[in-house]
Amino acid sequence: MTHLLTLEGQLRLVGAALIAMGALHAVLPRLIGWPSDLAGTTLLTRQVSYVHLFFIALTCVLLGLLPLLLAPDLLAGGRLGTVLLAAQTLFWGLRWIFEFAVFSPELWRGDRLRTAAHVALSVLWTWVTAVFTCALVVALRG
Repeated sequence: MTHLLTLEGQLRLVGAALIAMGALHAVLPRLIGWPSDLAGTTLLTRQVSYVHLFFIALTCVLLGLLPLLLAPDLLAGGRLGTVLLAAQTLFWGLRWIFEFAVFSPELWRGDRLRTAAHVALSVLWTWVTAVFTCALVVALRG
């Protein structure tokens, strides 16, 4: 159990969380009401929305597989691992920023479920970004 508290363990947990996030995208449209929201749009808009959703889900899964399966390699300090950690740090750091800078509070204020989702996602992106940042620092020192 204490292994989960190590940086390697945290990387693996982050990987599992990202894979779960990718899988969540299978039901996300229904959770946020896309079918009714998209019903009045063109076929092209509906199809592009669902294709983009699929590729976001796939990206989450693939980005999660890296730390889940290759945590020791990422922490070893090699060029490829360091670049991958830098890319993950940038990617998820930007996602963290978007949680506050792009999504309007009007979307969640006054709605308990959406407020809980906003808080949970804020914590998730903070944790993910912090773990990748720490891993990057370790790899750079490597």
